[in-house]
Amino acid sequence: MSTPRTLDDWLAHQLRLHPQGIALGLERAVEVWRRLGAPAPARYVITVGGTNGKGSTVAMLTAMLRHAGLRVGSYTSPHLHRYNERVSLGGMAVDDAALIEAFARVEAAREATPLTYFEFGTLAALDLFARAGLDVAVLEVGLGGRLDAVNLIDADVAVITTVDLDHQSWLGEDRDAIGREKAGIARPGRPVVIGEAQPPAGLLQALEACGACSERAGVAFEIVRRAAGWRWTHRDGTALELPALALAAPVQYANAAAALAALHALERLPGQPWPGLLARAAAGLAQATLPARLQILPGRPPVIVDVGHNPQAARALADWLDAEPGPPVQAVYGALDDKDVAGVFAALGARVAHWHLAGLDADTPRGRTASDLREALASALPAASGSVHANVAQALGAAIAAAGSGGRVLAFGSFFVAAAVLEACSGAAR
Repeated sequence: MSTPRTLDDWLAHQLRLHPQGIALGLERAVEVWRRLGAPAPARYVITVGGTNGKGSTVAMLTAMLRHAGLRVGSYTSPHLHRYNERVSLGGMAVDDAALIEAFARVEAAREATPLTYFEFGTLAALDLFARAGLDVAVLEVGLGGRLDAVNLIDADVAVITTVDLDHQSWLGEDRDAIGREKAGIARPGRPVVIGEAQPPAGLLQALEACGACSERAGVAFEIVRRAAGWRWTHRDGTALELPALALAAPVQYANAAAALAALHALERLPGQPWPGLLARAAAGLAQATLPARLQILPGRPPVIVDVGHNPQAARALADWLDAEPGPPVQAVYGALDDKDVAGVFAALGARVAHWHLAGLDADTPRGRTASDLREALASALPAASGSVHANVAQALGAAIAAAGSGGRVLAFGSFFVAAAVLEACSGAAR
């Protein structure tokens, strides 16, 4: 095999290395990481897992830590437009040259080990972080937790945002089983923040068996929304008065509360060198933003873009629509083949005036066809109005035309949908 030269060459090479796109397990990644010298990615590590809210929580943690003057790296997945978005140093995506150098080091270390695409990228990110002299690395789990490649690093603080049904073929068929998998990112004697007030028993049991120090929403910390902001309090008496978030969805306050709890836990670790970290960092929370998280694109009609792709995310969208009543909603929706589309349709129900169903089968082998989605819609919501479109661009055009100047468009269901809509809207004046 010739040596890959460009970033695209390297990514194509990684896709060919393992016969399965997803193969959970730490053995391969740990073996190669050790050959790389098992470098620590940062002085402290915060690992963020959960069903939904991981990316937003990472963005909030990164914004706060940078506001406090710390050198921070963050690793997230998937990306919207460019692979580089996955690896950030000091708030900036790394460039192609840095990624290519890291990929070459991983390639040399892996020898004959057949890494998956995600494992290869994770090891490259950890390598870059280890060379950057970071104070804190914030790592987002890719899938599950216990057997995800990110979990080869022992987190100083773990965050589990939410637990709900997604990736059941990999993680289990109910919230208890999925919760046990996500609990795997916690470590004995170290803090783990639980971002929801009613987590499944399986998660709590696994954390107790592990010996982690749980910090649970509604028990260890809580929030109170106010007209002009909100208040975060911890059971130890710590309290913060905070301005409204830049991220629009109501559920983002739960993510923000968990992020604050994680920094509070980090601040209390023995030997931690940054006194007053939480108070200094919290002011950066209001500036945290992330594309395609209820991102409202200006114009007539307004287009609302979200990466939500499972029933829990759809329920959050429904809550936002209920809190923001307005003109009829034209939905642009596409999905991957492992998603509970019936649950998504049921969560939004009559809030959507018409479904513009977009096929993603041309974008990825995992993409569902528009005709598949139409059948699922007819089964879940027999009275619903829907139409099929070959791709997201066609569905978006039809939705905008149907909404006119008096309606609104909600585009969601996958990172593929969000990326296509953002690209289309940025390249065309509406």
